[in-house]
Amino acid sequence: MVWIGIDPGKKGGYALIYDELGKAEAYPWDDGEFVRKMFELYDSGCECKCCLEKVGAMPGQGVTSMFSFGKSAGFIEGVLTAYHIPYQLVPPQTWKKVFSLNATKQTSIDVCKKLFPDVGLLPTSRCRKDSDGMGESLLMAEYARRKL
Repeated sequence: MVWIGIDPGKKGGYALIYDELGKAEAYPWDDGEFVRKMFELYDSGCECKCCLEKVGAMPGQGVTSMFSFGKSAGFIEGVLTAYHIPYQLVPPQTWKKVFSLNATKQTSIDVCKKLFPDVGLLPTSRCRKDSDGMGESLLMAEYARRKL
């Protein structure tokens, strides 16, 4: 079984937990790489389940950014559907409650590092700051493993 967690958005990420291999991976968001990875999973025939963060409008966001965000979420759902990967839309409050997380992104990174100390959260080798999108996507994959 492969558990997938997806934090949609420009600074989001996606993560995989492989039960059989006993390993986890986290990636920064990239449309093309996401499609390639989902195709690899589909092509390998392994069973997958996905926790996709349920996104909605936030106060202060403009119409253009919300349209772009919604378009991205639709793209993700389309890819998962095309590759027959079952997914559940989970509100942030629901999956964060399992890990006793508050609203700060740093807390998510800290919890992720405790649960997955071997997984790097730097989006590129040049980055110096861990990606909360990658960390939260890995926590969502763990949520899927525990709850779905």
